[in-house]
Amino acid sequence: MLSLSTTTGHAIRALSCLPPPDSPPMQVKEIAAQSNVSEFYLAKIISRLGKAGLIKSKRGYTGGVHLARPAEQISLLDVSRAIDGKEWPNNCLLGMPTCSEEQACAVHLFWKNMRCKIRKNLAETSLKDSADFVAHQKKCNNSSR
Repeated sequence: MLSLSTTTGHAIRALSCLPPPDSPPMQVKEIAAQSNVSEFYLAKIISRLGKAGLIKSKRGYTGGVHLARPAEQISLLDVSRAIDGKEWPNNCLLGMPTCSEEQACAVHLFWKNMRCKIRKNLAETSLKDSADFVAHQKKCNNSSR
């Protein structure tokens, strides 16, 4: 089954904790605690997100990181590409190394169509949408107890 990597999931959770661009930055230690990701692992994720231009960092005593642009302008596809690269879903669904347009496997057309739909959905879902959904789920889960 295709899924985004665990690292991408951690990145989405961490980014959901970050303040907007014009706010004071947040320390990695705080982000790690809020997103439940180890500080060491998060530092590697933060580095990739910075290289992709999704976050900005400030060094020093009052340093930390914040979003490079508003959460509604960062798509889950942006995050996935920053962490897993642009080609992560292009592998054959059946794992056949020779599968291509010229040498298609039995599910090639199906997978090609699904990849387009997945990319579209990831591109249309913003970090804000994802954070709002999680907040709504927590609210619903807490009210049902």
